[in-house]
Amino acid sequence: MTTKPERGNGSIEERRVRVIVAERNPLVISALREMLECDGRFELLATVQSGKQFLEFAAEPDFDVAVIGWKLADMDGADILAEVQNRGLDVRITVFSNDHDIGILKQCVRLGAQGYCFQFDDPPIIFETILAVAHGRICIPYIDINKVNDTPLAQLTVRERELLAVLSDGWTNLQIATRTGISENTVKYHLKNLYDKLDVRNRAMAVALYSSEKRRTPKSPIG
Repeated sequence: MTTKPERGNGSIEERRVRVIVAERNPLVISALREMLECDGRFELLATVQSGKQFLEFAAEPDFDVAVIGWKLADMDGADILAEVQNRGLDVRITVFSNDHDIGILKQCVRLGAQGYCFQFDDPPIIFETILAVAHGRICIPYIDINKVNDTPLAQLTVRERELLAVLSDGWTNLQIATRTGISENTVKYHLKNLYDKLDVRNRAMAVALYSSEKRRTPKSPIG
């Protein structure tokens, strides 16, 4: 059972940076622990393997930086980052990824990750990323900021987004045709264009992609 760390004293400049690691792979956890403990600038407070455990720590953050893997036992990094934003949690997160997919990096930036590094990076790069985030800066690999919001759904027209929304509500082709005043063949034509843009093969895949994007979009604050 993992216990919550006690709150430390002193400013971050006067003490070691307090780190929590959330990662499902015990070997990665072990490697990170050894690296951090061998460097006198860090204090590893706790390790967890599930998103649920991490969110419990994040509800009362007594750490400076969380280093989270992209895939945990029960959630992935995008789910965790979206949940942190939806709950309004004041935590600083560095994603520690073993995947070089630029799409993952874009997701992390959109969802508010302050740091991003790869498991195959040299230790100095990982350390400097954690330190930068601990001191309130953003530290990510180079990315064209203008393309951060280039998701599959971002390229859809307003009409195509509306079509995808009613698909997710379970509308059949006949229902769409009847309620929009177009023929079923026209509906099929629009659906084919929609699937091509999303790079999916069928309705189920399109709806799954739409639901995933919608679920991971942070909720707007009320008021």
